[in-house]
Amino acid sequence: MRLVSARAGLTRLIRDLESKGGAVVFLTVPDGAVAAVAAKLAAAGAGIPDTVGFVHASGALQLGALAPLGERHPVGSFHPLRSFPEPGPPEAFEGIVIAVDATRPSLLRVLERLARDLGAKPRRVEDSERALYHAAAVFASNYVVSLLGEAASLLEASGWSEQEAVRGLAPLAEGAIANVTKRGPTAALTGPVRRGDALTIRRHLAALGELDERRHGDLYRMLGEVALEIAKRAGLEPAAAEQTRRALTRKVAATRRRPRK
Repeated sequence: MRLVSARAGLTRLIRDLESKGGAVVFLTVPDGAVAAVAAKLAAAGAGIPDTVGFVHASGALQLGALAPLGERHPVGSFHPLRSFPEPGPPEAFEGIVIAVDATRPSLLRVLERLARDLGAKPRRVEDSERALYHAAAVFASNYVVSLLGEAASLLEASGWSEQEAVRGLAPLAEGAIANVTKRGPTAALTGPVRRGDALTIRRHLAALGELDERRHGDLYRMLGEVALEIAKRAGLEPAAAEQTRRALTRKVAATRRRPRK
C-alpha cells in the first residue's frame, strides 16, 4: 500500500499516481476543501488508475464529499477519535478508536488493517451515523476544553492566574475521566447534584450570579439538569431529586421577564 498526501500539490500528485495502481490517497485538507480537491482529481480522468483509492480524514463529512472520484475509484474515510492540536508521533494512535468507512469492501479492509497497524481499534461509521458520531466527539473533546476554560475563568475571577487555575483543575478533570473510563458515567458522577445537595447548588448560583448570571448561571443550570438525570439513574431519591431540580430552576422562573403589553 502506498500512502500519498494531497499536500504534494495536485499536478505532481496526479503525475505520481499514474504508475501507482495500488495507492491510497489521503486528502488531508480542511473539510471545506475536500469536495473541490476531489473534483480536480476526478478531472484528471484516465490519468489515474481505477484501482487508486481516495480517503478523507474528516469526522463530519460523508463519503459524498468524494462523489466526483467515487464514480471510478473506491473512496473512504479514516477519522482518528483523538484531538490533534499539533502533529504527534505514531504512538498517539495507540489504543484509540479510528472511524472508517468505504464504498468498496477491499478499501474498507485496507483501512481497518491500517488502523490496527497503528495500534488503534477500527470502527465502521457509516454516513447515516456520521453526524451523531461527530457531535459526540465534539462533546467529549472541544466542549471539555470549553468547560475547563469556563472553570478556569471562575478561579481567575477569584484572583488565581490562568496557569494556577489550569494546574489546579486539570488533575481534577483527569481523575473524573479516569473514573468514567473505569466505572462508566453513571457510577462516576459525584458532587452536589449527585448528593441532592440543594443548599450548595443555591450558593453556587448566587455566587455565579454576581459575576454574570446569563453566562455562568445559565450554563451551570443546563449542565446541572443533565447531571441530575444521571444522578437519578444512579439512585438519587425522588425527594432529593425534586429539591435539586427546584434549586436549579428556581431563579430562572423568578427572573423571567414578563411579556410587554
